[in-house]
Parts: sequence; C-alpha cells; structure tokens
Amino acid sequence: MKSSKTKRAHAAVAIAAPPKSRIWPYALVAVVTLIVVFELYGPALHGPFLYDDSYIAYTLPEFANLPLKAWMAGVRPLLMFTFWVSFQQGGSGNTYPYHVFNVFVHFLNGVLIYLAVRKILSWAKVELPTSQILSVFAAVLFLFHPVQTEAVSYVASRSDTLSVFFVLAAFVIFLYRKRGEISFGTAIAVLALFGAAVLTKEHSVALLGLLLLTDFFWNPGFSFEGMRRNWRLYALSVIAGFLGLAFVWTLLTRATSAGFGLNDFTWYQYFFTQCRAIWVYLRMYLLPFGQNIDYDFPISRSIVDHGAVAGLIALLALIGLAWYYRRKFPLISYGVLAFLILMAPTSSFVPIKDPLVERRLYLGFIGLLFATVGLLSLWRASRGTLIATLSIVLVAEAAFTYQRNELWGDAVFIWKDSVANSPNKVRPRFQLAFAYYQNGHCAESVDEFGKAAQLAKPQYDLLVDWALAYDCAGDAKTAIAKLKDAAALESTAHVYSQIGMEYAKQQDYPQALEALSVAEKMNPNFAQTYVYRGNIYNLRGELPKAVDQYRRALALDPNNQVAREELQRIAR
Repeated sequence: MKSSKTKRAHAAVAIAAPPKSRIWPYALVAVVTLIVVFELYGPALHGPFLYDDSYIAYTLPEFANLPLKAWMAGVRPLLMFTFWVSFQQGGSGNTYPYHVFNVFVHFLNGVLIYLAVRKILSWAKVELPTSQILSVFAAVLFLFHPVQTEAVSYVASRSDTLSVFFVLAAFVIFLYRKRGEISFGTAIAVLALFGAAVLTKEHSVALLGLLLLTDFFWNPGFSFEGMRRNWRLYALSVIAGFLGLAFVWTLLTRATSAGFGLNDFTWYQYFFTQCRAIWVYLRMYLLPFGQNIDYDFPISRSIVDHGAVAGLIALLALIGLAWYYRRKFPLISYGVLAFLILMAPTSSFVPIKDPLVERRLYLGFIGLLFATVGLLSLWRASRGTLIATLSIVLVAEAAFTYQRNELWGDAVFIWKDSVANSPNKVRPRFQLAFAYYQNGHCAESVDEFGKAAQLAKPQYDLLVDWALAYDCAGDAKTAIAKLKDAAALESTAHVYSQIGMEYAKQQDYPQALEALSVAEKMNPNFAQTYVYRGNIYNLRGELPKAVDQYRRALALDPNNQVAREELQRIAR
C-alpha cells in the first residue's frame, strides 16, 4: 500500500498538471463561464461614461487626433495604451468597446485566480476533489461577486482590473516555477509583470509583500528559508523596489487627490479612518448590501472619532490571531494576512481623498478568497452538500451582480442610488443633476442642482452646470445670473463664452458680443468663443464674418462639429 504522504504527493501532482485528455472540459467550462460573465455585466455594456471618465483622454476632444505617444506620456502608460485601443474602436461616444475590454480582463483575472488557488491548495495538502471544487468556487466567486461591479463596469476603473491582471500573472508564474528556488529567467518574468502592474496602477507595489508572505508560508513553511532560496528574485526586487518607491513618491508629492500633501486630512487621520473602513470592506465581501458609487464616509480626526479605536483594536486582534494560528489554520491565516498586505497601499497611511471606494477591494479580494477556501476546506460535508451550498452562494451573488449592473447601465439610476445612500453629500447630487441634464430632463436637473446648492456653498463647476440646466429649461435670464455668479468665483473664457451664448439666445447681440470679447481676451485659444460669435454673425446675416469665426474655431479645434457643419451649410 502507498503511504498517505505518497498519496498526497500524487494528488498535488494531479492538481498541478492535469492530463492533456482532460483539458477540453476545462476549456468548455471556461467558455461557458465567459458567456455567463458577459450576461451578468450585459446591462452595463452600453453604460455611459461617468464621473472621472470626463477627465481622461478618451473623452477629451483634444486627444482625438493625437498620436499614441501623446496618450502614453503620463504616469500610467500601459493603461493609457489600452484606452487608446478602445478609443480607436469606439471613439469618445461609444462606450461598448471600453466595457467589453474591462469585462474580458475581469474574466482573465478569474482564470488566473483559479490557477493561483489551485496551486496554494496543493501546497496546503488539500486533496482532490475538494481542492478542485474550491478552486472553481474561488474563481467564480471572484467573477460573480457584486462588489466587483465598480472595478469592472466603471470605465475609468480599468486601472484596477488591468493592474490586477498583471499582478496575478506575475503571481501565477511565481507559484508555478519548477523548483523551490526561482531561476533568474523566472525572476525577470515576474519582475517584468510587476513593472507592468505598477505602470498601470501604483497599488500594485503590494505584490512584493504577497510574494514574501507566500515564501514564508509555503516554501517550505513558516520559515525564512524560502526567501533565502529565492534570493535571485528579491535581489532584483531591491533595485525594482527603489525605482518603484521613487516613482510612487514622485506621484504622491504631485497628486492632488492623494498623497501626504492632501489638505483634507493628515496621514494619521486617514489611518484612523481606514481602521474603520477595512471592516466595511470585509462586510461587503461577506454581505454585499448598501453598495454605493460615492460613499459619504466620515473622517476620524482622532483615534476615538467615529469608533476608530475599536476598529484598530479589532484589526490588531485579527493580525494577532492570524499569526498565532498560522500553523493550525495556515490557509486562513495566509489569506487574512494577504488581504491586509494587498489593501495596505490604499488603506493604511497614504491619504487618498475618498476614504472608502469599492473598487479598491478588487486587489484585496485575492486574500479574502484564500481565507475563504481555507475555511471551507475544514468543512467535513459530503461532496454533494459542498457543491450544492457553494452553488447557491454563487447564484445569489450572480443575481445581485446583475441587479447592480442594471444601475451601472444608466447614469440617472446609478446616481439616484448614490443619493439615496449618501443624501447629505454634494457630489452625488451634483452628478445626478448633470445626468438629468444629459438625458434632457431639464426641470429635474434644475431641482437637483438646487438641492446640491443647499448642502454646501455652490462652487464654480456647479454654478456653470446649473446655468446649463436653466438654459435647458428655457430660463435664460436665471442661467445668465448663475453664470455671472460663477464668473465672480473664477473668471474663465468658458464662463464668459457661455454668458455670450445666453445673451445671444435672448437676441441681445451687443451684450453677447461684449461677453465673447471678454472671453477672447482671457483665452484666445478657446475655440467655442468663435463658434458662438460665428452663430451671432450668422443670425444677423453677416456671412463673411461668420465664416471667418468658424474657420478660426476649426483652426483651434479641427473636431468642432458645429463649426464644420455651419461652414458647409453656408457654402451651399
């Protein structure tokens, strides 16, 4: 008879390398899963650009005719390359190619999750068929869980899905190396993917912590021998680490929405806040209710503010328990510690303007999956009971994901949901008002802008958009008043050109031309000024002057459709 040790070794080999004759069922499962994932995200595939999308190249007219090099000139070149590819397919109006890319990368991440969990389960001596069932469950849970919807359905959040793809690819290569000691070739491959991940989103620096943790737990187990064995990787990592830290530090000192120069709160206040936020992420993983595109999560200005001290004590207790029980429950402990390591870049000391954002869990989700399969591996249920129970969980998660994507498919729906969950926050009201405006619901837009203005003193952007809503509703007089209020806060060519447009609609051409002259003096390169002035000359029958203005507009903005169409009409 074979010893139990030999049986486990054979099981591990079977897990690591399935026979070629059994590959086709895996391919069939993958295809079916891909179809189901696209069905779950189907309601959002034609969903609109939202929020930060308006600040990224694919929605900015000035990037339409720029070469690829210009798109990739920023701090996330690989991310911008993929946006450029999507832009070639859909431009700035068709969101479908952007969403399809995000969903497909999400699916690939699920495949990589399957491979990673499968290998770790083999190291943890979880035998077949339990290890196979749990590997599939982990991958499908990653794909079906509703908390993933923001990372996948929000176009700008491709930075999360794509960076995690590179992180997981590097992790899988690290796990499936031929020997305990990593070769230079494999180390270079891992670090190349690590670099790609960091150049997609900076939170990927957490991968190095995950690799160290993995070596400590499983190579050969609870010792620093694995780190010594893989000195090739970690020696190269020192160089990459210094470069990565310098890169990230440069970003943190320049960024306006993150970093130690943030004026909204200090680094320690952010840490106190994250001691509470981390438990919200855990709750969302276990019970995904109350999801929100824009959380109104209060800052803990002190250790006792909003119960931060309780969150800190619970967090320290969780870390202590994970370390204490690392030998008895290695998979669970490994998963908990991996989760905290992967969340550290965004949920520790480095301040980020928004303290709680669902898409940040996309990376940390990996650790929670390991803790989950570790817990499930202890359950001594029959195979049928295990499969039935896990299937019920997955069906429920899939249903919630589909419902959530129905909201992501419509700007009004998703922002109404956010307003319901964050009724005292200005930004969701602002976004809902603008969504109403974009959908032609002018009266509702005016009303929502008014509600936003009651929550806080109106700023420049809100006043300008509020004016547009009044214009949409046919109230040019109030629109001009709001634009003048905006100009009092911030004098720009944009706001004065809008004032000129509103006067022109009232046929008050002298005041309209005067406002447009002010706009031109402020910024002679603002194309819309000449479009509005050309419209006035056009209405007054002064066609040569109108042609001159439209040509000036096109010289500054070759993609200005109004100027191009008016020139063609005049020529006819």
